[in-house]
Amino acid sequence: MTAPQTLAPCSILLLAGGQGQRMGGRDKGLIEWRGEALIRHLQRLTRPLTDDLIISCNRNREQYAPLADQLVQDDQSDFPGPYAGIRSGLAVARHEFLLVMPCDTPLLDVGLLQGLRHTAAAHPGKPVMIRQGEQWEPLLCCIPVVHGPVFEQHWQQGQRSPRRTMAELGAVALQCEAGDPRLANLNTPELLIDVRR
Repeated sequence: MTAPQTLAPCSILLLAGGQGQRMGGRDKGLIEWRGEALIRHLQRLTRPLTDDLIISCNRNREQYAPLADQLVQDDQSDFPGPYAGIRSGLAVARHEFLLVMPCDTPLLDVGLLQGLRHTAAAHPGKPVMIRQGEQWEPLLCCIPVVHGPVFEQHWQQGQRSPRRTMAELGAVALQCEAGDPRLANLNTPELLIDVRR
């Protein structure tokens, strides 16, 4: 396995551009959990890993701006979904790989993120997605930036499933056990209250 210090630099995209329907329309990245906004948990985790931290946000840009090197937003105003955020991130990423994660996964750890990067390095040209048990997690992925034009082409053709595009590109899995607590997706008020490490 490639030593951590020899991993190619990566850009990192935090997805915080959603409508937050399950949260009553609130800006999910700015919802407080354990004393700070969800986005800050991931910003603290990822900041040491990159000099190109990108946040996809469609509201409250002034609050996100100090946390990122770049902000991107959808070119449609109707919250078209995470594919739009990934597409925008790929278009501006400064490094060979784009590591992607949603803002409502504050229990991710460095080991998991480095696992995605190691797997991408071991499978040149292939996107890598987390697979939890038998369930793919396409918003936890590492994408070679060279595939940006494919994402753009698929978007123009009406594709809105990141998993389908990555599958067409020969995506490989980073396998995790079903119920891995690091992958807890805190996308409802109840989960924000109930989840435990």
